[in-house]
Formats: sequence, C-alpha cells, structure tokens
Amino acid sequence: MEQKIYMQRESAAPVPASGGRHRKPKQMRVASRRARAAVVATPMAVAMFSGTSAFAADKGTTARPVNSAADKSAGSGSDGRMAANLNTRVNDPRLGTHLSGVVLDASSDKVVWGHDASTALMPASNTKLLTATAALSVLGPDHRFTTKVTYRDGTLTLVGGGDRLLTTADLTRLAQTSAAKLKSQGVGVVKVRVDDSLFPEPTPAKGWRGDYYPGEVAPVRALVVDGRSVLDTSVDAGKTFAKKLAAAGVVVNGDVTRGRAGASDVSVALHHSPKLSESVRKMLKLSDNNIAETLLRMTALGTGRPATFEGGTAAVRQVLKGYGVPLTNVKLYDGSGLSRSDRIPAATLAAVLDLTQDHPQTLRPVLDGLPVSGEAGSTLGPEWGRFDDPHSTCAVGKVRAKTGTLSGAISLSGVTRGQDGRLKVFAFVENDASAAPAATKDALDGLAATVNGCWA
Repeated sequence: MEQKIYMQRESAAPVPASGGRHRKPKQMRVASRRARAAVVATPMAVAMFSGTSAFAADKGTTARPVNSAADKSAGSGSDGRMAANLNTRVNDPRLGTHLSGVVLDASSDKVVWGHDASTALMPASNTKLLTATAALSVLGPDHRFTTKVTYRDGTLTLVGGGDRLLTTADLTRLAQTSAAKLKSQGVGVVKVRVDDSLFPEPTPAKGWRGDYYPGEVAPVRALVVDGRSVLDTSVDAGKTFAKKLAAAGVVVNGDVTRGRAGASDVSVALHHSPKLSESVRKMLKLSDNNIAETLLRMTALGTGRPATFEGGTAAVRQVLKGYGVPLTNVKLYDGSGLSRSDRIPAATLAAVLDLTQDHPQTLRPVLDGLPVSGEAGSTLGPEWGRFDDPHSTCAVGKVRAKTGTLSGAISLSGVTRGQDGRLKVFAFVENDASAAPAATKDALDGLAATVNGCWA
C-alpha cells in the first residue's frame, strides 16, 4: 500500500481543519517551545515588529545545533540503518564535496542524521520555503489582495494590489463593471492609466544575473495579468484592461500611461484575489519566482516595512527568529532564491519545514504546496526526470519536497514517512558538484528515497 505521508499525523488521523494535533505531547526543542508559547495561527500584527518582539519567551536560548559528529547516526533500528546508509550515500561523487544535509524526526524533533547541517550554502529555490512561511505568518492564509479601478476627470486608473493570480477574465469583469458605471453617468470616452506605486521602481536584487529579466523573473511590480513575465507587467495589464473596456463599449483615448490614483478618485470596481494559501501553493508547486518576489514585498508591507528586497528579507528574518529557527550564517537577498548571494544551511530549511507540524492552521499551505515525487506538472514530475533513477523510483508518491536549481546549486527539502512509519523532515543542499545537474538530482532523489526507507 502506498505511503500517504503528507496529509496525516503520527496517529494516521487526518489533520483537522482547525489545525489541532492528534499526537502525544512531546519534548519539543527550543524552536518549537518558543513558537508554541508565542505564535498563534492568525496573522501577526504590525505592532509585533516594532519595539520589543512579540516572541520574547526564552530569549536567551538557541535552537539545538545539528552539525556535531553525534548527529551522524541515530543508533540502532530503522533510523540507525537510514543514517548509516546516508553516511555512505552522501559520498556519492555526483554530489561533490559541498553538501549540507539533515534529517529530523518530526514527532520527537530528534536529529536522526546530519552532515555539515549548519554550513550555509547557496539554496536556490529552497529560499521560497522561508518566503512562504513569513507571508503566511504575517498576512494569514486567508488574506486576499485587491485590484481596483478608480475614476476622476475623464481618467480610469487600474490600481495594482500585488495580486499575482490576476487573470484576463478578472480584468474583463473589472472593465465591464467600470463601463456600466461610466455609461450610467453619461461617460463614454476615457483615458486609462495604471498605478503600481504600491511597490517602488523595480531594481534587481544583489546576486541576480543580468540575464534574468524577463525570462527567469520580471521586474517586480504590483500589477500583472495572467502571470506574464514581461519587462513592464503593469502597462501590459493596463493594455489588456483597455481592450476589454473598449469591448464593453467605452472609447479609450490615447495610450495607457502610468500615474497615481488620487484621494479624490471615485472607486468604480474591485477585484479580490484568491486566498494567499493558493498563491503559496502555486509558488511552491511550480517554483514561481514572480510570485515569490511579490509575496516578499507584500510581507514587508504587512510588517510596516518598505516593499523592497531589504524590507522583505528583514521581515522574513524577524518571523523566523520569532519561531526560533536558527539563522546563524543565513544570508537573504531575495524571496525566490535566484540570488547567487543567498546562503542557507540545511538545518534552517529543515527547521522551517518542521514548523508546519506545529502550526498547521497557518502553515499547512507550505506542506500542501510541496511537489510530490513523480507528480506531473510540478517540479518533481517525470518531465523533469525526477525520481526515475533505479534507486529512487520506489519513492514515487511517497515524498513531498521543494526543489531548487541554479548553476552550481541544487537542493531538495521536504517530508516523507520513514521505514518506522514516522514522519521525517529532511533538507539537502549541494553546491559546486562537477557532475551533470541531472545526475546530481538523481543522487539527491536517492537520498530522499533513503530517508523514506524504500531504498534500504
């Protein structure tokens, strides 16, 4: 019978919608104790990030290190066999010599295995795990972003609100509503402009390559339609809106321009995005860089910071510090992991994933968004050659994990049930391997299959 490891707790009971837990109380490590004492499954107020931290309990303590020799093996039993196998397989030449890895038992929080787990390496898209956790914690999984249309002195302004899931169909409805209200007031000719001033003028992050725009990521703006990655997503969305407005019977005079809606503008139409949880799931499932960078800015705004890379990464660090996640040697410069200057240890990635077990009501979308091994249409699908190696095919459907790939960096962090039936959290980050990327990914998939125990 296939292992269903991602939707159930230790008791095999489904996770309730309320986020309650059905496992015995455990001796939690410091990170979990501090989070349990101070974090609730609701959005954090801006006030939490000004003055004294809301997570003040146990300020003098730190999360347990996982880099010692004692962490190399968990002793006898299935965990001991798994650790022994990992000790051997981590030396696979396809992985090179720079690898940070760790495996935790999610129920006991015991470190089952570690290999340079506190060494910070370039994490690639595993950075999105931190971005997702912070966004959900600050804004809440039910948060929605608002796109609106205002009118003043013959001009309609399409105002962006950070909705990366806005579609042409949504703009069509906004245009139709706007047209109906204009006609009711005898207005048949307008100019159209876009207001994306929620975010400052876009700039590349530290560590971004010059050729990232617009293929890997678009300049980060507060307005976009259909997720199109173009140099000016706001004007592109405005043009779509103008076409739909014309189709609704309103004459659009001139080209779409950029400007700010004023305080005296009249609101004529609103659109609310799907819940934030849906944006997070899509971001993780498809490793969408544009969603990640937008959520980083919205998280910054949610904490009263400017919508910049600096404001967003500061908000992420504050949230993770509050949860007790180890941040030693962590360097963050963006929300997507495209920055070649980002550095995150496996211990930090595993600690972030482990939070989903203690705060399911808030962080469940992180777990739900992780690609499933062999899932077509995700970054772990067969179209990407994942989990198709003789040693890893046994784990198809049994692993949920976030992928990460940059030149010189490949990562895989997720969850699976071990041979003992208990949920394991793992993180593997590899840098500078000389093998072909596909071969290195096969080796990492094999490590995940080792954690699962199907590759015994």
